[in-house]
Amino acid sequence: MNTATSPLHVVLGAGQVGARVVDLLLAAGHRVRNVRRGKALPARERLEHLSGDITDLAFAEEATRGAAVVYDCMNPAYHEWPTLLLPIARGALHGAAKAGAPLIALDCLYMYGRPSGPMREDTPMAPCSKKGALRVQLSDLRLGAHRKGDVRVAIGRASDFFGPDLPYSSWSDRFYERVLAGKPAECMGDPDQPHAYTYVPDVARALVTLGAEETSLGRVWHLPTPPAESTRALVARLGDALGVKAEVKRVPRLVLRGLGLFSPFMREVVEMTYQWEVPFVVDDSQFRAAFGHGATPVAEAVEETAAWARQKYGLQAAA
Repeated sequence: MNTATSPLHVVLGAGQVGARVVDLLLAAGHRVRNVRRGKALPARERLEHLSGDITDLAFAEEATRGAAVVYDCMNPAYHEWPTLLLPIARGALHGAAKAGAPLIALDCLYMYGRPSGPMREDTPMAPCSKKGALRVQLSDLRLGAHRKGDVRVAIGRASDFFGPDLPYSSWSDRFYERVLAGKPAECMGDPDQPHAYTYVPDVARALVTLGAEETSLGRVWHLPTPPAESTRALVARLGDALGVKAEVKRVPRLVLRGLGLFSPFMREVVEMTYQWEVPFVVDDSQFRAAFGHGATPVAEAVEETAAWARQKYGLQAAA
C-alpha cells in the first residue's frame, strides 16, 4: 500500500475503544487522524492529531476533511450525557456528511431496557433509564440521517466491556487492587445472573470490519460477544489466571446511592443496576453470519487480560 495516497481514516475519540481502533488501522497501513478533546496519542508514522470541540460544526468539518471512513468512538462521562451525547453525535454526522464518508458509530445496549430474553438487533427499544432514553434519541438521530441520505451510517452495539486496560469499567484498577489484596470484587447487582461482557479488543476489530464493508451500512449490528456467563464465574476465571482466589460481592443499592452523594459517576450508575438483575444476553449471530468471525473465546480473552495485569502489577505467572 502506498501510504502517501492511502485512504484517510478519521477516529473521533481516543478512550477505551478509539485508541484501539487507531492501533488496528495503523497496523493495517492506513493513514489515521485522531480527533479528541485531550492531549494527542503517542506520535507514530501515518498518525496525525487534531484537538478541538466536535460540537463546533466548523471544527467537525475540518476534523473529518478528506476522510474515507469516520469512526465515532466518543463517549463522555455519564454525568455529561444530557448536555453532550447528542451534540457530539451531530458533529460526527455533520463531519462525515461533508466528507462524503460513511460513519461507523459505537453504541451500547441501554436503549433496550430490562431484557426479557436475548437481545437482538430487532429487539424493541424500551428504555428503563434516563441514559437509555438518550440512547434511543441517539439511535434515531444516526439512522434518521442515513434514511434521509445525509450520510451512510453503521452502528455497532456492545455490552459491558471486559479486557485489559479498562479504567472506566468493572475491570478497572479498583478490581485488581481489591482481588490482589484478598478482598472481593464488586458487582452492581446479582453476580450470579448470566451477564454478557464484550471483550474490548473485539469491539475495536468489529468496528474496523464495519468500516471496511459496504454491506454494513444502514443498520445496527451487535458486535461479537461471548455467550453470557455469570460475573462470579468470569471473576473466578480471571482470578485463577492470576493465581489468586477471586471472589465477588454485590454492592447494595443503598450503598451505591450513598456513594452518589460524593461522585457524579456513581450517582449515574444506580439506574443501570437492572442489567445485573436478570439474564443479560446478547445475540451476535447476524454479525458472525455476515462477516465470518465472532468473539475471542473467553479462556483466551481471560489469559490475555491476565497477562496484561501481571505485567502492570508485577505479578508472577500463575502455576
